[in-house]
Amino acid sequence: MNRRAFLTSAAALAAALPASAALQGKKMGIVIHSYGKRWQGKYSNLKYPPFEHALDVLDHVRDLGVGSLQTMVGGWTSEFAGKVRATCESYSMKLEGSIALPKNENDVGRFEQEVRIAKEAGAVIFRSATGGRRYELFSSLEDFKHWKDGALKSMQLAEPVARRQKVKIGIENHKDFHAAELAEVLGRLSSPHLGACVDTGNSIALLEDPMVVVETLAPYAVTTHIKDMAVQETATGFLLSEVPLGEGILDLPKMFALFEKYNPEVNYLLEMITRDPLDIPCLKPGYWATFPEKPGTELARTLTMVRERRAEKMPKTTGLHLEAALEFEETNIVKCLRVAGDKYGFTPSLKPKAAAKKDEH
Repeated sequence: MNRRAFLTSAAALAAALPASAALQGKKMGIVIHSYGKRWQGKYSNLKYPPFEHALDVLDHVRDLGVGSLQTMVGGWTSEFAGKVRATCESYSMKLEGSIALPKNENDVGRFEQEVRIAKEAGAVIFRSATGGRRYELFSSLEDFKHWKDGALKSMQLAEPVARRQKVKIGIENHKDFHAAELAEVLGRLSSPHLGACVDTGNSIALLEDPMVVVETLAPYAVTTHIKDMAVQETATGFLLSEVPLGEGILDLPKMFALFEKYNPEVNYLLEMITRDPLDIPCLKPGYWATFPEKPGTELARTLTMVRERRAEKMPKTTGLHLEAALEFEETNIVKCLRVAGDKYGFTPSLKPKAAAKKDEH
């Protein structure tokens, strides 16, 4: 059986299995943004020491039994990459890189060096984001189109490097591209080295149906950001927040089944960001500046969903003292990893010793 036939048969088998069965033997990974408070010592104390670099994170998540880490790779040396590779191999973990695409032709050298060194550390999958919240960043459709042209150029500059280095780069739906817009760009580039980093919750901020987002981007998925989301109505739109897996509005089993259908080899990486809810001001005129032709039915569907699935309480970190905020972050991550095994069929991540230790907190 050749590789194409094997992948086709594997995808067909995965599609025929329940998500929980298809996920057996797989471990949930984790995205460095889950540790937004402790990463690089932004917020830390003796009980929750800082993560100064990737090796600190690997030591910590090893006790949680996760299968992979996706982290920034900029500024690494070959010596550090060697240490990361040795650590990942000793912990039986995979590494994915998070990397900035080249801004222009003069930046290609920086990009290729970072890819090459991260590859020395074992990374062959990379995540990148080309923008941010378009309803906050751009005041007109022309501004957005100018950014989109630049994003496309960055992808075009990155593709030959990815091909040469034999790696894959997933572009995240980062509250910038609509799912269909990102799929159109990736289809136009038509490269096996450029795909999507599919975030299961981000695009709700653009009034997109999260299941449609996954259906649209799963065929391009090279990696994932797995999260669950909660919503709550406001006078100008709604609040949107990550919550522990299983506590939000997303049909994660159906999403996992779609990923398995199109790419049974894809890694699942938890992105549990513990923060105040994001304000999505979709009833303010300025919100619509970059998509004047968006159908009103999308607004109506989203606000109906918000009202019907309204969370009674949204997570919040403002006002928490340092140790409480750090504990909240860690508790949310541990909850997610437990649920990934208990409810969704992943190989249980949290080791019994680590679980008891976390419960003491």
